[in-house]
Amino acid sequence: MSANVLMSDLTQDRPNPEEDPAYRAFVGALGYLLPEEIRVVRNAYLFSEEAHRGQRRLSGEAYITHPLAVASALAEWQMDVEGVVAALLHDVMEDTAVGKAEIATRFGKPVADLVDGLSKLDKIEFQSYEEAQAENFRKMLMAMARDLRVVLIKLADRQHNLQTMSAVRPDKRRRIARETLEIYAPIANRLGLNKLFRELQDLSFQLIYPMRARVLGRALKAARGNRRELLSRILEGLENKLRHDGIAARVVGREKSLYSIYRKMLDKRLSFSQVLDVYGFRVLVSDIPTAYLSLGALHALYKPVPGKFKDYIAIPKPNGYQSLHTTLIGPHGTPFELQIRTESMDNVAQEGVASHWLYKDSEDFGADLQQKTTTWFHSLLDLQSTAGDSSEFFEHVKVDLFPHEIYVFTPKGRIIALPRGATPIDLAYAVHTDIGNHCVAAQINFHLMPLNTELTNGDRVEIVTAADAHPNAVWLGFVKTGRARSKIRHYLKTSHQDESTALGEKMLDQELRALGVAASEVPVSSWKNVLRDSGNKLIKEVYADIGLGFRLAGVVARRLLARDDPTQPAGKTSASLIIRGSEGMAVQFAPCCQPIPGDPIIGSIWKGKGLVVHTHDCPAIRKARSSKPTNWINVEWEPEPGKLFSVRLRIMVHNTVGALGRIATEISRTGTNIEHIKMDEKHPGLYTTLHFTVQVAGRTSLARLMRSLRRIPEVVRITRDQGLPA
Repeated sequence: MSANVLMSDLTQDRPNPEEDPAYRAFVGALGYLLPEEIRVVRNAYLFSEEAHRGQRRLSGEAYITHPLAVASALAEWQMDVEGVVAALLHDVMEDTAVGKAEIATRFGKPVADLVDGLSKLDKIEFQSYEEAQAENFRKMLMAMARDLRVVLIKLADRQHNLQTMSAVRPDKRRRIARETLEIYAPIANRLGLNKLFRELQDLSFQLIYPMRARVLGRALKAARGNRRELLSRILEGLENKLRHDGIAARVVGREKSLYSIYRKMLDKRLSFSQVLDVYGFRVLVSDIPTAYLSLGALHALYKPVPGKFKDYIAIPKPNGYQSLHTTLIGPHGTPFELQIRTESMDNVAQEGVASHWLYKDSEDFGADLQQKTTTWFHSLLDLQSTAGDSSEFFEHVKVDLFPHEIYVFTPKGRIIALPRGATPIDLAYAVHTDIGNHCVAAQINFHLMPLNTELTNGDRVEIVTAADAHPNAVWLGFVKTGRARSKIRHYLKTSHQDESTALGEKMLDQELRALGVAASEVPVSSWKNVLRDSGNKLIKEVYADIGLGFRLAGVVARRLLARDDPTQPAGKTSASLIIRGSEGMAVQFAPCCQPIPGDPIIGSIWKGKGLVVHTHDCPAIRKARSSKPTNWINVEWEPEPGKLFSVRLRIMVHNTVGALGRIATEISRTGTNIEHIKMDEKHPGLYTTLHFTVQVAGRTSLARLMRSLRRIPEVVRITRDQGLPA
């Protein structure tokens, strides 16, 4: 949270704060508070100065200059007294011996909670810096969800740290700047803190790429001088047109930030001279009808660029931003961006959630934005409840921080903002988890479309669900939102656990039967001993561990019956494990040999994966079977599996016109589904080899299919391919 500190002589004289110009300016900015509240702030400053006495920043300044700068930023936003006090104290728990209880006693529990939410988890041991950062981030966001002031203090803290990085090691400087670009700048943007967002980006850019920033800054300064006459002409034209049409408005010029210009050059592979919209203009009016009148008047003055108009007044961004955006062609064919909005909208656009405190005349905007922000933070609470660990949660939130929104409509007309590239699955989970878990297709603009279809602005989307449908791991390859990704992973993880529990119970029953005991005959006292020794709380957790390969069924069986040494692995039993092939993720069929019902099979338990089934003659496992024979168990097919299995076929054919079509037709005639076709182009000539992946019920149906294909005149040879996938 704070920059590193250096300890110096603790006996130095205490300075008089009134002699510090920064402190006097800070107190002068507190005029919006009541006199008794200002006294509390003064006491907090003295307490913080006392706690940090003797500590210095790497720049050599007294450490108190940092919390004072953070509190000054909060005072600019006219934050309430608790927020300003928490800003002054935000590092005392982390860098001094002061605890939460002492802060609560002196300044109240709300202030103590704010400071605690901002403190790092330094006392917990983590395996890596990334894991520590992820857990710190999780804690901070959870505190933000409870109190929005936490995020404002944190962002002001980060802003001042970036401004004073000159004494920090270059590698650490770059790491902190990258972290800011990845996390803190997007949070500022998500909260509508546009001015702070741009400053965090520019500061980070200058720290990561100082030379590029200097060169770009010089080019921007030169362009400002070269284009001054053109910009003045456009500004004058806009003002004259609005005045002529009787529209009261204020027109201001604006300049793109260094980092946004750099990103545009990078993303679109442009030189600086090719970035034409470095400058733009903003028209500020009194109300919404006047904004639309201004748009019409200025479109009559300069021609708009087709497809470049966006109406964020009718459909605001999730962070509360409202404005009309259009790109016009100015004099000499120069395009420029124009934003039109009310003064209140401009306040919110610049300060976001801080406008709730800063602009009393935009109370409605601030309240609405606070509600949206609170809703978003509470969605993070939902997200973290399904995330497996801090790193996974960190990943989901980072996805949501870079939305580049599109807006789609539900059948009832509800508008939902999604990130660009989002699919119907993202929409389904945005509406409700159950809809996402059971979706099978989507009607997009009244046309039935697959679930991986990318949605576009203005689409009307209706989700089609089925009671027996469930999330698929393939979905993780194309969903965009952190919420959808988290919910899918949670479901798959839970399903895997349930399936592994069932498999583990079956494996343990088999081992117990081999030892001459039925599972129902095992006394409760034996299970209590196993649970105590294993650290599990429930019997089903032991089953899941067996199914996932973390425990051997034979060892658990012998421990339950108190036979032999439970630490020694059990010998092989004569009984085979019976599988149907429909156990789900707990039973996996090896892609190297693709076993199907009827094949002699053998299984191996892998930690975390469950049972992996191979054919007996699979060449990929010969070495493993001979070196670790005890890791393998006999597996047999249940007589009626009721499932389709993938099989690869290698078919050599005469290279004649229509051969592929006749083979595909014959496969379809037998009722077999074709999953994949590939043609071997390595040896073109009289013969060619076709690789088919088909779905069959077992060896019998496969044999029937192969007999049918051999009757085709063009087929020279047909074999089942059980090597590694081609």
